[in-house]
Amino acid sequence: ERVIKFSEPIEPYFPKIGHVPLPPYIHETLSDAERYQTVFARESGSAAAPTAGLHFTPQLLDEIQVMGVKIAYVTLHVGLDTFAPVTEDSPEEHKIHSEWCQLPQETADAINETKRNGGRIIAVGTTSVRTLESAAIENRKSKIGNGDYWLLVAPITGPTSLFILPGYQFKIVDAMITNFHLPKSTLIMLVSAFAGREKILETYQAAIQEGYRFYSFGDAMFIV
Repeated sequence: ERVIKFSEPIEPYFPKIGHVPLPPYIHETLSDAERYQTVFARESGSAAAPTAGLHFTPQLLDEIQVMGVKIAYVTLHVGLDTFAPVTEDSPEEHKIHSEWCQLPQETADAINETKRNGGRIIAVGTTSVRTLESAAIENRKSKIGNGDYWLLVAPITGPTSLFILPGYQFKIVDAMITNFHLPKSTLIMLVSAFAGREKILETYQAAIQEGYRFYSFGDAMFIV
């Protein structure tokens, strides 16, 4: 590991010497980079958009809140390895990349209150799922309590290497919104862990037959 220190901030140079990285299956240059950006993104650092969030507009967020849905935010800096396929014969042997994430106190409080009141936690995208479950796991490691207490989360900031495969027991996420993912990817394994492998295979086959669009600019599914 090597640490490079610069005499001045280098972020202003990024737009001059590079561009927004796009998934390998997008071969055309985006005429408007904002198309590959969510309306609630704030922090720089992610190498890819959390594509489930691309379906949301400011108007839709307002309408959801009018319905009584509370919205809380997390941050996860997606790495370029998110597009890398799992090539090992056994997925358990795949070394998943780590990504920096943050779940702030405000979000932890909102989640804890929702769970205590019998509400559901709906994650928008696999990035949110990974962040939420990482926070739940870290809270379990640091606290001792009864069964209900285990469901609560605490704020976290730092890297996560959580690899969610079929058989994983979800601790905080009750439902998720997610796009249709690449085969042999860690993302499709995550949704298979949540919904069941056979159910996901059936869903993808139905999506193909119905002409649904896949990947970053494609359609989404709501898994409950």
